[in-house]
Amino acid sequence: MRHKMSGRKLNRTSSHRKAMFANMTVSLLRHEQIKTTKPKAKELRSFTDKMITLGKMGGLHARRQAMSFLQDIEVVSKVFDALAERYRDRQGGYTRVLAAGHRYGDSAPIAVIELVDRDPDAKGMEDKARRQAELEAEEEENISE
Repeated sequence: MRHKMSGRKLNRTSSHRKAMFANMTVSLLRHEQIKTTKPKAKELRSFTDKMITLGKMGGLHARRQAMSFLQDIEVVSKVFDALAERYRDRQGGYTRVLAAGHRYGDSAPIAVIELVDRDPDAKGMEDKARRQAELEAEEEENISE
């Protein structure tokens, strides 16, 4: 019996599950919207909400706790600066899960998980910056020739 046991196992080992949810949380906080399977999205909500709550708490201890889970200094600073300010008046419920049909290959239920009041420009921002830097480097190379 599974009395008082929380969390889905998702057919993975505990270390794989922990690493997967840490990576997915970083991706969600960075891009503010990701697409995944519905059970993973529902489980990811709690991890993301805990990180945003730590950001709202502020303080060195909360920052170190977030850093130990997320392992990404840029995302941690985003959580403690931009996201903490954005959600300072909200008492939880920082994410929403929207059904997005079924995956073609195995018919798995797909969902989009996003931050409430998300910034639409955040999705793909680093890819756009990387592409812009590549184009500028290419232009400089053409000019120097």
